[in-house]
Amino acid sequence: MANLSPTKNPMPVQDPLVRNHNFTEVALGYSEETALNEAERCLHCANHPCTQKCPVSVNIPEFIQKIKEKDYEGAYQVISVDSSLPAICGRVCPQESQCESACTRGIKGEAVGIGRLERFVADWHNEHAQLSHEKPASNGHKVAIVGSGPSGLTCAGDLAKAGYEVTIFEALHLAGGVLVYGIPEFRLPKAIVQKEIDSLKALGVTVQTNVIVGKSLTVDELFEDGYEAIYIASGAGLPMFMHIPGENLKGVLSANEFLTRINLMKAYKEDADTPVRRGKKVAVVGGGNVAMDAARCAKRLGADEVYIIYRRSEKELPARKEEVEHAREEGIIFRFLTNPVEILADDDKSVKALKCVEMELGEPDASGRRRPIAKEGSDFTLEVDTVIMALGTTPNPLIKSTTKGLETNKKGCLVVDEKGLTSRAAVYAGGDAVTGSATVIKAMGAGKLGAKSIDEYLQNK
Repeated sequence: MANLSPTKNPMPVQDPLVRNHNFTEVALGYSEETALNEAERCLHCANHPCTQKCPVSVNIPEFIQKIKEKDYEGAYQVISVDSSLPAICGRVCPQESQCESACTRGIKGEAVGIGRLERFVADWHNEHAQLSHEKPASNGHKVAIVGSGPSGLTCAGDLAKAGYEVTIFEALHLAGGVLVYGIPEFRLPKAIVQKEIDSLKALGVTVQTNVIVGKSLTVDELFEDGYEAIYIASGAGLPMFMHIPGENLKGVLSANEFLTRINLMKAYKEDADTPVRRGKKVAVVGGGNVAMDAARCAKRLGADEVYIIYRRSEKELPARKEEVEHAREEGIIFRFLTNPVEILADDDKSVKALKCVEMELGEPDASGRRRPIAKEGSDFTLEVDTVIMALGTTPNPLIKSTTKGLETNKKGCLVVDEKGLTSRAAVYAGGDAVTGSATVIKAMGAGKLGAKSIDEYLQNK
């Protein structure tokens, strides 16, 4: 029976005052009963507006129909045609600004919980289905993927399914890229990421870790080793800073380093070998999802007060609404229209306070958001012992500096054409290495485009 409720079924979560002391997953997932009830809210529109807004074009109405029929493995197979990482997308994809933003049910109420249903299906598959070890027949072509984040994994999966011999080269000791070093365990359990990577290995994808392309070996050497095409998905791991006085003090660090120590190196565990800064009064500068992740991690590490310092208003906040709500519930303090101008030191050259100014919004800037302008005479100090900069990241210039003929823009991002081809023949690129820091699903969309373009290139070669 159709569900005419104007609101989606709520996602069950851990109690905020319990979860802000642990790193286990916050969202608990739909039960079968809840998933079936939510699936009945789908109207199965003839023109599939939700699919049109999905960066990887998942056939959303079809997989929801499979849920209605209680064919959960069938639903998973529908998603898998277009997405190599359904359990990940169901957790971290910003559906509210993509597929769900086009949902017809959202016109007079809330959209169908597409992301929550995708997670349910993927979790059901991971719990009940056996991992397939059927490797497609080889077509004799070798392709190299640089980076094992969402873009690289997606490109590798699509090419492997088409019979290509694919090798992923990963700089870190674990595959997964930003999925393992950037996103906290309480949002994306690393066992989920490993399960998705194991599925790709079952298709024949080879993963080589601890290989830094540009240092361990070069793009030219990959071609010499017999790879006929290369897809660069090295991400954007170079953190940005404000360049204000005091940024070199003890107690100032990038969100990139902070989260890598916690997520990849498990520094939050009592027996961890890797240390991590455990401040008592922490300021996180920035307003994106990374800022939310850093603030929520700092709280879980024992901070008494954690501030989000953002120079615009809440309306301009780029983080997902759900992540902001979860942060607030966990006790994170938001200071909007506030901009740091100096980090003050104690006698030990450690952070003792953050000097800020109040801001007001002027006319829109190039990003379309209203430009923040400092109010005269509004300086104040915030007593903190740790400052975490979460201002975004840019691509590492290593590959560009060691590869002839690769064009980049003024931000250091690789320049590609409509097919994802760089200025170097047979070298394609996508994800954050091209766009700068963006979403997982957009990186996946670039990976699909890269795989399609490489396939066309090699078939016509």
